[in-house]
Amino acid sequence: MRAILILLAFVANFSVSAQIYNPVKWKITLTPAGDGNYTFLAKCTIEDGWSVYSQYLANEDGPIATTVNFDEGSHYKLIGKNKESDNAKKIFDKVFEMEVVKFQHSYAIEQKIKVTDPSKPITGYVNFMTCNDERCLPPTDVEFELFATGGSTGAAGTKPAETKTATPEVKATSKVDAGSVASAEKKKITEEAPAEKTPASSSTFSNVGSISVTGQSAPKSVLKPVKWTFRSVKKAEGSYDIIAEAVIDEGWHIYGPGIHQEGSPVPTSLIITADASNTLDGKITDQSSGRVEEHDKYFDMQVVKFKHDARITQSIKSTSPVTVSGSLEFMACDQSRCLAPEFLEFTIDLATGKDVTAMAETNGPRVDDNGFLDQRIPSIKTTYVTPVSNCGEKPKEEKGNLLWMFIFGMINGFVALLTPCVFPMIPLTVSFFTKDSKRKGWENGLWYGASIIAIYVVLGLIITILFGAGSLNELSTNPIANTAFFVIFILFAFSFFGFYEITLPSSWSNKSDAMADKGGMIGIFFMAATLAIVSFSCTGPLIGTALVEASSEGFLGPLVVMGGFSLALAIPFSLFAAFPAWLNSLPKSGGWMNSVKVILGFAELALAFKFLSIADMTAHWGFLRYELFMGIWVIIALGMASYMFGWIRFPHDSPNRRIMPLPVMLGLLFAGLGIYLATGLLGSKETGTYNSLSLMSGLAPPAHYNFFKPLGEVEQENTGQYVSLSKCANNFDCFHDYYEGLAYAREKNKPILLDFTGYGCVNCRKTEEHIWSKELIRRKINDDFVLISLYVDDKMEMDSVLKSAVTNQKIRTVGQKWTDFQIANFDQNSQPLYVIVSPDERVLTTPRGYDPDVAGYQSFLECGLNTFKEISSPAIGSN
Repeated sequence: MRAILILLAFVANFSVSAQIYNPVKWKITLTPAGDGNYTFLAKCTIEDGWSVYSQYLANEDGPIATTVNFDEGSHYKLIGKNKESDNAKKIFDKVFEMEVVKFQHSYAIEQKIKVTDPSKPITGYVNFMTCNDERCLPPTDVEFELFATGGSTGAAGTKPAETKTATPEVKATSKVDAGSVASAEKKKITEEAPAEKTPASSSTFSNVGSISVTGQSAPKSVLKPVKWTFRSVKKAEGSYDIIAEAVIDEGWHIYGPGIHQEGSPVPTSLIITADASNTLDGKITDQSSGRVEEHDKYFDMQVVKFKHDARITQSIKSTSPVTVSGSLEFMACDQSRCLAPEFLEFTIDLATGKDVTAMAETNGPRVDDNGFLDQRIPSIKTTYVTPVSNCGEKPKEEKGNLLWMFIFGMINGFVALLTPCVFPMIPLTVSFFTKDSKRKGWENGLWYGASIIAIYVVLGLIITILFGAGSLNELSTNPIANTAFFVIFILFAFSFFGFYEITLPSSWSNKSDAMADKGGMIGIFFMAATLAIVSFSCTGPLIGTALVEASSEGFLGPLVVMGGFSLALAIPFSLFAAFPAWLNSLPKSGGWMNSVKVILGFAELALAFKFLSIADMTAHWGFLRYELFMGIWVIIALGMASYMFGWIRFPHDSPNRRIMPLPVMLGLLFAGLGIYLATGLLGSKETGTYNSLSLMSGLAPPAHYNFFKPLGEVEQENTGQYVSLSKCANNFDCFHDYYEGLAYAREKNKPILLDFTGYGCVNCRKTEEHIWSKELIRRKINDDFVLISLYVDDKMEMDSVLKSAVTNQKIRTVGQKWTDFQIANFDQNSQPLYVIVSPDERVLTTPRGYDPDVAGYQSFLECGLNTFKEISSPAIGSN
């Protein structure tokens, strides 16, 4: 009977669908439990609607029970019976029409094992069947091969066996009664390389075999979830703190210092090599932002764990402060495995406080065999949270630019009202509303305004959904996108000049107009839609400008800017409907509206070159530099003045166009603007480049990006090698590579001013041109710091595609590399960010974002410089 039911269930399964189902995912682990004992755990996650059956079923005519089957071997033995998780349910099964014990969502089986020879694997398979209310899948074998490495006796002095962690894929065979077998995926085993050195005294079996049944092979890589750095700090004459700092990957932990007991995890220990010159002073102290004391289910005891980061400190007294040596031992675990204990050695120069071993290593990012780039620097991450000095200001909470986006949208909306496509519609529409009672006219006008807002906000929402917040941010600096914006804005400009009109299909306006004839609230809504469509030739370029500018604000940008635009457009219709007498104060339509369009055309033309400039800088084309850009804007400003004076005309201008006093005044204003822009081409004695104009901050390229200031090189002392020194803002010598700048800072023994910036970053330009240009600040940066400017939107391709060890994202460009560096060490990706770092890579004071306060920036530099002098001098230092 049982075989018939199962066979019918399988036939139903294959007849219903040819889909391959995999609703159960298994993970099988072997973890040490002390004294040569291990815990075998087979755990699965079960998709909603599916279930797996218990090992203990009362009726053999029902479904197939789950079983755990171990292959025979003399190197281990099972201890007692296994245990199931306590989430079993005894319910009626529709497929087998009987009560059964089943598990939903998750299921686990635990078995205690005594291992006598850890060099041999423990093998076997889990057999299970899964069903839902409509079908059952064939019974499946999940094979496992697990190693209990590290020894099994627990005796002190036993040398651990070679470390191997087996992480095989599923080797699953599906059986239907007589043995109909479905094909399985090939099993692969990856081995983790052993730790560099494991002390003979270690008796904990710290590596855990694991199996993750997902149908994907594990990457062949050496796990390094904990990164350590070592340094010293002078407290007083002859008294020092030896500090070991760790950055711990998410999901991993190490164990706190303490006495190692049999069957317990290896505690973190910092051992200083004592000699005639150096003696210990007190006990070890520890600190961690993720310190927890809890029961460890694998070791079955109360333990102290450090997550995220750790700092271990040992004070010493030294009569001859030259160097001090020592070692550190620790063990790292996550929820499914532990790695073999690691043993690290270090030698610290007490005069400099630096790890001699680390300083001898080649500077540069770490890339493993799988192409994973790890740019985390433990000493930076630790001191970013708690800087060396607290003399700096706390970082101010950044306020977004959404308010300015809303205001920018409103400005575009008010300008759109003055165009010949919209302005004549105001009295026509309002007169339609005022045919009824005054109250009714007011209500209709209000609904008309609300409809306008709804239409344009929905347009912003659609654009956000189509492109996504991430893509909108990318658009703001992408060279292809900015080149496309340049072309689009040129088309908008010539449309405003009257050479052609950009319109939506006439069928759209006809259908919308027909719906408007139905009257009522629906009719008024479609009247608003008709206005949006027929006025597109005037409003389209303005909307495009607003949306492009809003793209840098992510998801909310288009919504906010469209809200501002539509509110400005809606206000006059609602107000004049409520107060129709105000219509008499409106100026009459006429040729002045064409003049508004032409001026807008010149503005679109100027903005077009702004986008082309961003593309030029991020892609390193180098043709639209500062002088050419400013010259183009000067010509555009003089072109507007010439139009206002009537010296040039466009197709829609009247041949008998009269020059009135107001256009002449505007012409003089635009001529003055052209002269003001021309002063930006004058030289600056302070910076050695050009005179940066406040009005052009964020619009023009930085003044140092010009045709006449070549890059420079400087020779490193004692090496004969040259490093690339570029010219940055205010003609500063700077580096665009962190690791080159770090080497130079160590050579010169100067602190680093780390500048995370971008070619399209407006606030970065404001800081450079109006704070860095101040004499005191300019001199301090130039003389006392090594400036490293990292452009996060640099689109230059990397030599090879890497993958971030922190975000798991692919790194294809130089800008992505520095973005990853900022995220890895400072947990943020906004610019500008200014960080003062010592040559031994410690954050000296609280980092600073954009703030127009010049005095505050000067205090920030002085704080960092004074802190560097304190820790570099023989005087008492700081932790």
